[in-house]
Amino acid sequence: MSSESNKQPILKKIARGLTVGSVMTGSTFFHGPPVLALGLSKLFKKSSKIDETNINITNSWLGVNNWLIDTVLKDTQWTITIDDGLDLSMQGRYLMTCNHQSWVDTTVNQYFGLTRMPLTRFFTKWELIFIPFVGQAFKILGFPMMKRHTKAQIAKNPVLKDRDMDEARKACQQLLSQPFTLLNYLEGTRFTQEKHDQQQSPYRHLLKPKAGGLALALNILGDKIDAFVDMTIVYPDGVPGYGEFWLGEVPRIAVDLRKIEIPDWVLGGNYEDDPDFRQRFQQWVHQLWMEKDQLIENMQQNLTQTA
Repeated sequence: MSSESNKQPILKKIARGLTVGSVMTGSTFFHGPPVLALGLSKLFKKSSKIDETNINITNSWLGVNNWLIDTVLKDTQWTITIDDGLDLSMQGRYLMTCNHQSWVDTTVNQYFGLTRMPLTRFFTKWELIFIPFVGQAFKILGFPMMKRHTKAQIAKNPVLKDRDMDEARKACQQLLSQPFTLLNYLEGTRFTQEKHDQQQSPYRHLLKPKAGGLALALNILGDKIDAFVDMTIVYPDGVPGYGEFWLGEVPRIAVDLRKIEIPDWVLGGNYEDDPDFRQRFQQWVHQLWMEKDQLIENMQQNLTQTA
């Protein structure tokens, strides 16, 4: 009896894994080639219709993932809180920040945003372009892809710093022709306790924010966006790996969205060349991060009390 009882969860996990893996693989091979083909066609002819079609295909691609979450992973409990002052639209233009703990964060963002906001792009590493279908789709869909250089490399060749900034600037400007959500993980990497300790981070639940990318995005897009949105994700039962999520081993996920007011002085400032502005901007981001850190603490306490 006990042996049979132990087998059931294992068999269920295997069945779930096979279902998720098969559907996601099939969906990638179904949606990926049209996105790539249409993207290549833009080499010969620029067309807003091509861009719109590619976004629709991509949303269908993400829709399959969301269907899996709602059906195969239906035991996961979601708590989603949206600020009363945040009026989201599929036709809006949004700049978004989010804490970063796992590859699951991006899936959570897509699950939330698919029917509420335009397609979310995010700053990503150039190396991801070598992932079949997915990496090329990032490039075609206008994801800002950054070649991260070390301080030593930049010191040896300062041109590298300007090249990264120019690429980011072009990617941001290209978004202005359509509705968009641009996500920036300010921490620049996934949170781990080891990284937190190495940084001697002043926050309980966050790494130190890197303000330069946000400053650039606000400089280019700040007066053209409908809202600056802060997303906070909490996994009250422990930060999951990507495989754990798709195997249904994440009991609860909490998401909070709030609107952040952008001070007038932020727009038009020169973060790179004005040290006074840079210091003031970093202090503003630090205050936002302090508030976010407390929000995470409150969310965790509330979820613990309702468990």
